[in-house]
Amino acid sequence: MLLVVNSGSSSVKLAVFDDGLGEVAAARVSEIATGGPADHADALAAGFAELAAQGISPGHLAGAAHRVVHGGAGLTATCRVTDAIEAAIDACARLAPLHNPANLAGIRAMRRLRPGLPQFAAFDTAFHATNPAVSTTYALPQAERDRGLRRYGFHGLSYAAIVRIVQEMASDTAPKRLLSFHLGNGASACAIVDGRSVASTMGYSPLDGLTMGTRPGGLDPAVVLDLVERYGLNGAADLLNRHSGLLALGGASDMRALHAAGTSDAAFAVDHFCHWATRLGGSLIAAMGGLDAITFSGGIGENDGTVRFKILNGLAFMGVDMDLAANAANARVLHNAASRVKVWIIPTEEERQIALEVRALRAAEPGEQR
Repeated sequence: MLLVVNSGSSSVKLAVFDDGLGEVAAARVSEIATGGPADHADALAAGFAELAAQGISPGHLAGAAHRVVHGGAGLTATCRVTDAIEAAIDACARLAPLHNPANLAGIRAMRRLRPGLPQFAAFDTAFHATNPAVSTTYALPQAERDRGLRRYGFHGLSYAAIVRIVQEMASDTAPKRLLSFHLGNGASACAIVDGRSVASTMGYSPLDGLTMGTRPGGLDPAVVLDLVERYGLNGAADLLNRHSGLLALGGASDMRALHAAGTSDAAFAVDHFCHWATRLGGSLIAAMGGLDAITFSGGIGENDGTVRFKILNGLAFMGVDMDLAANAANARVLHNAASRVKVWIIPTEEERQIALEVRALRAAEPGEQR
């Protein structure tokens, strides 16, 4: 059996898959450092306890696979974790400070629990390795570009799973140009042509792009310089990663709390989120040269009809015609018969996507016993 560890900025999800990729056990631990476990190591311990209650012990595992947010320019495919791979993940931690340290915590906790157990890493940046250079290159001096300053893009495992699901669902009529929104505490959008990423709203780090729970999205670099001058490097980094976004605008990082607040600030935060999703989504449509379908995933994307309505209403000029009742009911199909653009809710399957990629990797390894 394969354990998949998905360590996010505020939660840890564990899923156990059998050899046929059937999910046989799962656990989720949330509210890390905000009322729940103190840190990711404690969260993993709690998750392992939940799995034990379902009859899964570390001794049942033939391997463990980890979602890693940032793989840099060099880690562009799922791979075995070695000392060199672990060092490369650690080197990217400054680019994804809410995520890569948590991902490493999972790898190191598993090593303590099951020394010698094969471990694998799957990277959120890998799906965007197909972006053309014109999309990923910053207009900086060559020496700075050579240091790795470029756009990477994130949520790639979610987008890879969405492409797979849409292709299975649509069969011979899979859309050529797909705009995919991954909307949660972290939020991004991706332009996908023929199943391959061509552009994304996130850039060098997961700070860029859409308004997020505690991250601001796109900023003029002069704003960052001003914050560094005022608060120092560490203070500015903390402000941008943990104290901005919806939290700064509306007083809460959770969209459900903003809807319930009933204040003008909360309403503005929701509108800000939707405005920038629509505006940046439009830029991704331009990168694709048109639009055939839209998908929504993530906690907000899958469950918040108000947010979806605002975004889809803003994209109506592209030929989007919503089924209002379906949207209110969080149905899978959100377009009506007259719509030129198909719209679907596609729940993310990051854990299954990781398991699929690990199985393919192990099948290709000479002499591998599975």
